[in-house]
Amino acid sequence: MKVMDLSSTWALNVVVHENTPTEAKNLPADIPMQVPGDIAAALLQEGHISDPFYGRNELDTLWLGKTDWMLTTYFNIEAEDYSLAETQTILDFPVVDTIVEILLNGKVVGRGRNMFRPIRLDTTEKIRSGENRLDVIIRSPEADTAAAAESLPYPIPHTNQFPWQWHHRNLLRKVACHGGWDWGITLMTGGIYEPPAVLVGGDGRIESVTTRQERLPGPNGSRWALTVRCDYISRADREVNLEYEFDGKREAKLFAVQSGENRLEHVIEVDNPQLWWPAGQGDQFLYTLAVESPDERIEKRVGFRTVEVISEDDEVGRSMGFRVNGRDIFAKGANWIPVDAFPSRQTKEVYRRLLEDAVEANMNMLRLWGGGQYEKDVFYDICDEMGIMVWHDMMFSCSLYPADKDFLADVDAEIRHQVRRLKHHPSIVLWCGNNEDLGALNWFPESRENRDRYVVDYDRLNEGVVGRVVRELDPDRTWWPSSPSAGEGDYSDCWHDDTKGDMHYWSVWHEGKDFESFYDIAPRFCSEFGFQSFPSIKTVTSFAPENQRNLTSPVMRHHQKNNAGNTIILSTMARYFRMPVGLENQLYLSQVQQAWAIKTAVEYWRSQRPVSMGALFWQLNDNWPVASWSSIEYDGTWKLLHYEAKRFFAPVWVSLYKKDGILRASALNDTPNSARGRAFIRLLSFDGSELESWEMDDLRCPAGCASEFFSHPLAELQEKSARRFDVGMTPHDVDKADVVDDGLRDRFVVAEWHRRPAATPVVTTLFLTEPRDCELADAEITLISGEESGTLRLETDLPAFFVQPECDMPGRFDDAGFTLLPGHPRTLRFLSNGESLPGSQLVKHTKVRHLRMSYGPEC
Repeated sequence: MKVMDLSSTWALNVVVHENTPTEAKNLPADIPMQVPGDIAAALLQEGHISDPFYGRNELDTLWLGKTDWMLTTYFNIEAEDYSLAETQTILDFPVVDTIVEILLNGKVVGRGRNMFRPIRLDTTEKIRSGENRLDVIIRSPEADTAAAAESLPYPIPHTNQFPWQWHHRNLLRKVACHGGWDWGITLMTGGIYEPPAVLVGGDGRIESVTTRQERLPGPNGSRWALTVRCDYISRADREVNLEYEFDGKREAKLFAVQSGENRLEHVIEVDNPQLWWPAGQGDQFLYTLAVESPDERIEKRVGFRTVEVISEDDEVGRSMGFRVNGRDIFAKGANWIPVDAFPSRQTKEVYRRLLEDAVEANMNMLRLWGGGQYEKDVFYDICDEMGIMVWHDMMFSCSLYPADKDFLADVDAEIRHQVRRLKHHPSIVLWCGNNEDLGALNWFPESRENRDRYVVDYDRLNEGVVGRVVRELDPDRTWWPSSPSAGEGDYSDCWHDDTKGDMHYWSVWHEGKDFESFYDIAPRFCSEFGFQSFPSIKTVTSFAPENQRNLTSPVMRHHQKNNAGNTIILSTMARYFRMPVGLENQLYLSQVQQAWAIKTAVEYWRSQRPVSMGALFWQLNDNWPVASWSSIEYDGTWKLLHYEAKRFFAPVWVSLYKKDGILRASALNDTPNSARGRAFIRLLSFDGSELESWEMDDLRCPAGCASEFFSHPLAELQEKSARRFDVGMTPHDVDKADVVDDGLRDRFVVAEWHRRPAATPVVTTLFLTEPRDCELADAEITLISGEESGTLRLETDLPAFFVQPECDMPGRFDDAGFTLLPGHPRTLRFLSNGESLPGSQLVKHTKVRHLRMSYGPEC
């Protein structure tokens, strides 16, 4: 079989009709478009639209989703190939977005309306020797779904709270967040996202290769059976020989096949394979499996591991956690969204950078969110390599969905394709039906008033199709019906019930509760929680002209897609901090409080192990420059949250918190080995002097455990108390006012754990009251050239908190957001995007910010 790759520059044209937007009618003919690629990127490349990420230009591109487009290319079938073509030719489109008609030499040869399914068309009777013309018409998704909504027998509601969003997105199988989200731009692009091809000749083709592992009975469980299944399509009844190559050995098997689809299975026995482990637990051994027919060769990488999702009734409610190779793993990570609003910019380099950053922050799991896309192969390949477990939502989110025969059949084919495509990846540890669709049954007036109708529809789709197909094709992986949920058949409120299943805890952000409310719950597994921040000044400069660099300017508000987002960020600042002076300090302080919020939650929940066994914050990444919940900005800049995550997700750490009038410290150990060492709790004043200290000479924490080792009444850390009386308080308010302890305003706590054998000490800091009530010292930090090239030494005369070094050269420092104490200098390494910078250059190009600096010398 010959594969003719059709990747090249195609011609993009508008299909004009009476409803075509004026902007589209004014475009020239035959706009060059690179395929694979997307329409919006092509128009931007050729100067026909302004950058939608800049200013409010998004509003000038909303017509894209209302336009019909046509992509055209030509290819030649040579004479010698034409004789093969008489045998068979297939047009192969792995990913096309979304409503398409495909024409070959002017005749329609196929249609599609689901970008999550490949389009493969037998064109044997329509292809010709010599030049062939191929047209792909991409219809307006907005016009299609608007018409579909009009024809529904009853409404099928969806989330409708984002500015300028695509309405009725739940009626079409396209990336939902293309139409906007409360962190995402509306960029209704379309295109061909994977290389299209003409497959010429051959007597059959391998449609998919999947694997299933089974540990065989034996004295030490070291022998495995690897069942390899090939879905093979043959043009005739015949015999086909398949060769299997695995771990340096080759095996062959002759199969009798019938015309059409065939399931061909072969079992390979593997002795004592090296196991695949999540990051931080061991190595990620991967074996290459090759399956070869007379016409083609398919390769997969396989990792041997067992995964169990432990969901058992207990004294709290019902547990939820992951057990890999018999070892219970605390899941640490974040939620993943599409890496760019322009599909053309979703490159291998961006995937690798983001996933490497996740592992560097000690994450071992990412939740692939259901409002995005089934990811490119590169995502799963890198997760396999790096030991990143994947909680995999199916692509349904925040909506109710149709349950008619055609829609269900389309989804059935979609799930079959995606599970077969992906199930060999060891990184995927769970299939989840959707994001928040179970909860959405209670969101809309229609579903509250006629609940039975919509529950039946939900069940037909989620259990009757998605769950059924997953169980059929991948019975060894856990099927989880929805996120959040308490498991199959349980419709509990997992936004507020922390006793079972996975939880989405949004009471701090959406309901306005304080950060200490994270101490009120111990989720069995928290798969969503978060707090927003603004991006850095570098990112703001990339989208806002100078006269718009103000938090309440039209452009800054435009780059905040959560309706209450800026209000929540600023009101929370007023609750915890003194108000910052100037835009750069406002941006910085928003990142300080975001990091503080998530640290508060994660460290406490890790201390509650084994009741709590997972914390995945919302969200890892951004798909455009925006204020959001992310820990990494659109351009790859680490927010302070990501630096903090590197600490609070560390395999060995100390959780330091105050609850119910008690200061507590717990040792956290996620490693497979016990940890021991010398621990200190120090009470320090803001001038750096030590007021009191406690020492544990031999602190021990077993493998995979959390162990409290210190508790002390806060009342014993102070001398006197006073109530806070704010202007305008009534007597009733005064009775309920927070107690401000004068003796706690001038002091803070540091916990240290010096492990044996020698390792980098664990050091964490805790304020004993809100920083706005503390009289922080105006520390002066000195920058000194490091002994090694690319390093910088920081020294301070007084305690400095949330220290953020910033270099105006490309790259980043290896740490930020830390506490710097007198007599305890820090050496930082600058991770340059180019050549290593001498320390003297780093000193010249670096400035340092810390918390006290954010509100000015007079405050």
